[in-house]
Amino acid sequence: MRCRFSRSRRHVCLFFVAMAPVATGDARAQESEELPPVVVSATTTERKLRDAPATISVVTRDQLSRRPVQDLSDALRGTPGITISGIGLNRRGISIRGMPSEHTLILVDGKRINTAGSAIAHADYDLNWIPVEAIERIEVVRGPMSSLYGSEALGGVVNVITRRATDAWHGSLSGIGGLQHRRGGDTYQFGGYAGGPLVPGRLALSLYGEASGRQLAPDPTEPRRSELEKRDSASGKAVLTWTPDAAQRIDLGYGYGVDRRMYKLQSEGTVQSFYKSTDDVERQQFSLTHQGDWGWGSSTLRAYHSTLYRENRRSQGTPSGPHRLTDDVVDGHLTFGLLGWNRITLGGEWRQERLKDSTVNRRGRAQATHNALFLQDEITLGSDWSLVVGNRLDHHDAFGWQNSPRAYLVHHWNDALTLRAGIGRGFKAPTLKQLSPEYSAIAAAGRFTIVGNPDLRPEINTSYELSADYQAATWSLRATVFQNDLKNLIQTVCVRFCGIRGREVRTYQNIEKARIRGVELTGGISLPWQLRLDANYTFLDTKNRTTGQELPERPRHGGNVTLGWTPREDTTVQLRGDYVGRQIVYPTATGGRRLPGYTLWSIDLSHRLTDTVTVRGGVQNIANERLAEKSSLFTYAEPGRLYWVGLNYRF
Repeated sequence: MRCRFSRSRRHVCLFFVAMAPVATGDARAQESEELPPVVVSATTTERKLRDAPATISVVTRDQLSRRPVQDLSDALRGTPGITISGIGLNRRGISIRGMPSEHTLILVDGKRINTAGSAIAHADYDLNWIPVEAIERIEVVRGPMSSLYGSEALGGVVNVITRRATDAWHGSLSGIGGLQHRRGGDTYQFGGYAGGPLVPGRLALSLYGEASGRQLAPDPTEPRRSELEKRDSASGKAVLTWTPDAAQRIDLGYGYGVDRRMYKLQSEGTVQSFYKSTDDVERQQFSLTHQGDWGWGSSTLRAYHSTLYRENRRSQGTPSGPHRLTDDVVDGHLTFGLLGWNRITLGGEWRQERLKDSTVNRRGRAQATHNALFLQDEITLGSDWSLVVGNRLDHHDAFGWQNSPRAYLVHHWNDALTLRAGIGRGFKAPTLKQLSPEYSAIAAAGRFTIVGNPDLRPEINTSYELSADYQAATWSLRATVFQNDLKNLIQTVCVRFCGIRGREVRTYQNIEKARIRGVELTGGISLPWQLRLDANYTFLDTKNRTTGQELPERPRHGGNVTLGWTPREDTTVQLRGDYVGRQIVYPTATGGRRLPGYTLWSIDLSHRLTDTVTVRGGVQNIANERLAEKSSLFTYAEPGRLYWVGLNYRF
C-alpha cells in the first residue's frame, strides 16, 4: 500500500490505528519485563554496560517518556558529547564529539537507515523515522566504529533498539500537545505500540506507529520568512516474529512513513523575492532477519531493502529533485567461543546504494557497491581485564579496499572503578554527488552553485580515548579524554565569483589534516529530600592543521544538567538546562566571527493517576531564548517557549 500525497489537505497515514483492537489485554500486567543493563552496539554481542569496550551512553524509554520528544535530536539532547547542530533551513543534525552530523551512523535494531543527507541538501529526514512509543532504549557509541559498521560511522553510532513482543500482549498509547508562546510553532503528537503472541510460543506480532506535526513559525523580523518550518509526518511498522524452536528467531518487518515539510524562504540571488517550498518525503523498508543460538555459538543473517523518495514543489522558481534513494543490504555474522578465554565474531556485508537525481550526472542516476568482511575477538585476560581487537575490510567501487582496525582495553580496578583505553580508525567515502564530475546544483536558496569533485579522497579518522568511571552507591563520576586525528576531511570551498550572491560557485575539497580533541565529564549524585542531580560537560579544542585555524561550528564548551525530584512514588519533577558555548562560524587568520553561547531551561512534570494512566506536562525554553536576537549568523533556530501536556495509557 502506498499513501499518496494530497495537495489540498494535510496528509496523515494513521498506521497505528490498527493497534486499537489489541488494546484490551490484562491491565494489571502493565509493562514488559525490564531489560538487563546490557548493550550490543559496541561489539554486536550482549555485554554489561560496565564491560562495554567503548564510551557508551544509554537513553532509556523511561527517560524519553518524561519530556516531549518528536525526533532523535530531541531524544539525544542532553547526552554527553552530543551537539544538536544546524544543517541549514533551520534543521538540525546530530554531531558526536565535534564530528560533522554526516559522520554519525544511525541504526534501528542494528540496521542502517538510508542517509538522506548524502544526497539531499539540509535533509534531517532520518531523525523522525521511529515512533517514540516503539523505543526500548537508544545506545550512543562515541568514537569511530567503522571496524564493525563501515563508512558513515566515522564519529560514532546511534543505535535505536525497539520494543519486542513478549509472551503476553503489552503496549502503550500516548498523546502530546504543545502551544508555543505567541509565535506559532504549536505541536501535536499521537503514537502507540502493541506487541504480543498470535500463536503462543511460536508466532508473535509487534505494531507501532506515530503521527506528529508542528505549525509554521514565522520570522519575527520578516513574517514572509519561516523561523521554523511546518511539519506533518506519520510512520508505522509491523514485525512478525516466528520462533520455530528454542534456538531460532525469524523476524519479518515492513515499515512505512510519510513526511511533509513547508517553509517560506527569501531568495538570495541577484533579484531577491519570497517563495514557499514544500517537501514530500516517502520512506519504506522491508526486512528479514534470522537469529540462531546453537549452543556452540550464535548467528545473525539479515536482508533489507530501503527506499526514500523526496519531491519538492515551489511557489516560484525551479524545484529541486525529485530524488529517490535505494539501499539493498545483506549482512550477517557468526559468534563462537574459542579456547575458553575469547569470543570470535566473523561477519560480512554487501550493500548497494542507488540514487536517481537529474543533477547527479547526465544520466540522472548513480550507484555504488560496498563489500565488507570483519573479524572481532573479545579476549578475557583475567577476572578484571578484557581486550577487544577487530578489523574490517571495506571495498568501494572508487577507492578499493579500506582498512578499519580497533583495539580497546577494559580494566575493573575494583567493584567501583573501571578504566578504559582504546584506539580505532574509521573512514567515510565521499557521497555519489560529491564524487560526480557532472554534478551541479543551486544551493542555499539561490545563493551559490555547488559542483562535484571526482578527485576527492575518503575521510579518515584515527581516534584515541582514555577514561575512568567510578560508580558508588549514591554518586558516580566519569572522565574521558579523547583525540580525533582527521585526514582528508571534506568541506565546501568557493572557487569562482566568491562573495557574489547568485553567481558564487563552490565545490568539495579535502582538508589535508585536522584535529579534534577534548574532555568529557559526567556525574550524578543522589541528594536529600528525594532529589537527584545529573550533569555533564564537554570541552572541544579543534584545529585545521593546514591553516592553523579553528574548525567552524563546533562549540568549545557545552554542558547539560538535570535536577530531578521525586516527592512521591507516583510523581516526578525535573529541571533541565542545556548550554551551548561560543563557536566560530567564519575562521580567519586573525580569529574570525563567532556565535555567542546560550542556555535553554525546561521543566517537566509527571504524575501517575492510576496503574495504567500517567499525565505529563511542562514548559520548554522557559526564558523564551531566541537565537536570532543574539546573532544573525545562526543557521538554525531553537523553538520558543512551549507549554506542553501529554497523556499516556499502557496495558
